[in-house]
Amino acid sequence: MNTPPQTMLCMAIQGAGGPEVLQPETRSTPQPKEGEILVQVAAAGVNRPDVSQRLGRYPPPAGASDLPGLEISGTVAALGSGASRYKIGDKVCALSHGGGYAEYCTVPESHALPVPQGFSMVEAAAIPETFFTVWVNAFMTGKLAAGETILIHGGSSGIGTTAIMLAHALGAKSIVTAGSDAKLQACRDLGADHGINYRTQDFVAEVKRITENKGVNVILDMVGGSYVQRNFECAAMDARIVQIAFQQGYKIDGFDLRPISAKRLVYTGSALRPRTVAQKGAIARSLEETVGPLWAKGKCKPLIDSTFPLRDAAKAHARMETSEHIGKIVMTV
Repeated sequence: MNTPPQTMLCMAIQGAGGPEVLQPETRSTPQPKEGEILVQVAAAGVNRPDVSQRLGRYPPPAGASDLPGLEISGTVAALGSGASRYKIGDKVCALSHGGGYAEYCTVPESHALPVPQGFSMVEAAAIPETFFTVWVNAFMTGKLAAGETILIHGGSSGIGTTAIMLAHALGAKSIVTAGSDAKLQACRDLGADHGINYRTQDFVAEVKRITENKGVNVILDMVGGSYVQRNFECAAMDARIVQIAFQQGYKIDGFDLRPISAKRLVYTGSALRPRTVAQKGAIARSLEETVGPLWAKGKCKPLIDSTFPLRDAAKAHARMETSEHIGKIVMTV
């Protein structure tokens, strides 16, 4: 493989604002530090945190690139000192700390996974952010087990579709909420057992009906706001509720905590990006050991909604902000 060029194309955020603030820039190609690899990017996933960063609501952590982009696929182009698992030319997908909207991106070697056989680079780029998030929250933290039932809000999102596939593959049942019948059908096609249109149905009443008033064992919620109290009503005894975002807001009036003790609930939450390199590396290994065999069989391939060239990052963000997408939005480099 040729030596990486000194400069690269990237899409930078030129001030907080709408999708149009994503503009092409030429920057120096980053150099891998100790324990890192440099990846020549083939594709980059688009995620809600990228949109939040563009709007000025989610500044990158100290030491992270100011470029958006939290997941990539591509080819290893250079190795930092101490990086030994991969060799130059290997195909990988990886969780990045930022900087994915570019022709080259550095990532900790421990955050990279081999591109599963039979997966396209677009599919591989859609693995890291969503699969890491679902795995650590629904399975490592939420402890979803075979035979249990999970309620997944935002079922047609990248997170939602991933959670459906993993729950189905690992023997759990899923109930999903989404905003249209078309989205719910897409969720059922992926293996969801039940779908609830939150625009026309009361999801609390439907969950109680579906579970015969027993409730669900795990809830994966990215909505927050009024959903928090309603999630308590949907929860079974000893249920685990994991909050991964607050799209409807994080301040709640009239919040009643009594169901936590009455039902012995675990209500927790987490964010992926602030975790340490070691913590994210541990998630990667757990995911590779447990889900890797499923990928090897061609199972749990990410559902791709649409792809855009890197220079059309603004169009990719506009697509995400419509909330009409079903599955992942990916940019190709």
